Amino acid sequence: MKLALIGATGLIGRQLWPLLERRHDLLVLGRRSSGATWEKLGAMDQWPALLSGETLDVALSTLGSTRKAAGSWAAFEAVDRHAVLAFAKAARDAGARHFLLVSSSGANAGSRNAYLRLKGEVESAVAALGFERVDILRPGLLLGQRSEQRTAEALGQAVAPILGLVLRGPFDRYAPIDAGLVAKAMAVLAEREERGVFRHHNREIRALSGQ
Repeated sequence: MKLALIGATGLIGRQLWPLLERRHDLLVLGRRSSGATWEKLGAMDQWPALLSGETLDVALSTLGSTRKAAGSWAAFEAVDRHAVLAFAKAARDAGARHFLLVSSSGANAGSRNAYLRLKGEVESAVAALGFERVDILRPGLLLGQRSEQRTAEALGQAVAPILGLVLRGPFDRYAPIDAGLVAKAMAVLAEREERGVFRHHNREIRALSGQ
């Protein structure tokens, strides 16, 4: 299959692209090189144009930031909403029938929390674009070595073993999870063909990854 991915240098993406590249024809779009064999690099607002002339089967986004890392809410929204949706629309125009999106546990378009509300709104917008299949992954706190320091997430990783013991049963979806498991789950889901919109929390992600 022909796949396109954004977010390939991030915590999940850098573990995902090698899995995809082994089995498929993978195009990575990014601002800096990920090491993938086939890349097109440019500013985020150039990514849709970089898909011009391509024909896709599947598109995947592991792109994401935080308000602190982005520097402002507007800059954060430019990444997590506008860049993701522009890529999704361009992928659909390029013929992609299947879109995979990393969102967040607790995402809800009706949430009072601005971050979770944005994530929920992006989920809804992607689902409305007309893909035959949409897979939305909602992991809890992501564990792994990031290329940039995020203080809150570093603290979360430090207490992750305790959180893993406390957050069980219906609260398991908020528990910490290794980013590598999310990458493995996405590689599996990329080959699924059943139509519909599917949301996957920690428990489903672990099962898909073989854990």
